[in-house]
Amino acid sequence: MEAGLYKYSGAGNDFLVLDGRREDVSKYREAALIQRLCSRSEGFCDSEGTIGADGLMILSSSPEYDFRMEFFNPDGSGGMMCGNGGRCIVAFADHLGIRGSEGGFLFEAPDGLHEAQILSRGASVCTVRLKMIDVTEFRPSLDGWFLNTGTRHFVRFVGDVDSLDILSLGPRYRHDPEFAPQGANANFVQKTGEDSIKVRTFEKGVEAETLACGTGITASALALELDSADGHKQEPRVVEVRARVDNLRVEFTPCLDASGSIRGFEQVYLTGPARLIR
Repeated sequence: MEAGLYKYSGAGNDFLVLDGRREDVSKYREAALIQRLCSRSEGFCDSEGTIGADGLMILSSSPEYDFRMEFFNPDGSGGMMCGNGGRCIVAFADHLGIRGSEGGFLFEAPDGLHEAQILSRGASVCTVRLKMIDVTEFRPSLDGWFLNTGTRHFVRFVGDVDSLDILSLGPRYRHDPEFAPQGANANFVQKTGEDSIKVRTFEKGVEAETLACGTGITASALALELDSADGHKQEPRVVEVRARVDNLRVEFTPCLDASGSIRGFEQVYLTGPARLIR
């Protein structure tokens, strides 16, 4: 085991996390080491015997805020937000004894500042409510929607999400010329009620399906509102989301223009579990 590494799971989305405030952790920003540690065949083995991870995060110092979140995909790429990672690093900050102001946390992430609160604490599991960025970049795209929720996402609604072959379908959208050159994560969403959905995500950087994707779950909940033919109201909404192994909640308020069309989303929150494995 690598000294100083912890493992967290955010609704099945698992991450290696380390404290970079006082120690030299520069080697953990190197793509080769990130790839080795996150490898599902020969990477970091946690206390439950699971090998590898969906990403690596460094909690580092911030001159103005409670901490800074650095996030890296398993291929070593970075520069994007991860919603479940954000919730997990907040739980890690709490584990380290970091105490934010007024009972919450304010931290820097690749897409800007985020607020978070720990709603409950258990022996190894915290429930974390994370404020996401306001979302203003979205459009109809292909047979679904494109949204940027801190990371680029494509969302397609389907009748039966469990029956899909994500490993063959996901790469088609992830690499579609529509999203070149950066690409996009591909989310497949089944409506299970007026305010509930089930989501599966193929993530770029991981290049596989992950058990949950926070920014993808957020994008999928917002796309549910965009896809509605019943008209929109500028009032708070709550969408319950079932990922592969856990339940999460997305809250948001649509912002409407004079014609009643959506021009953006604000007060966007993602709530769900963050579990310490080691």
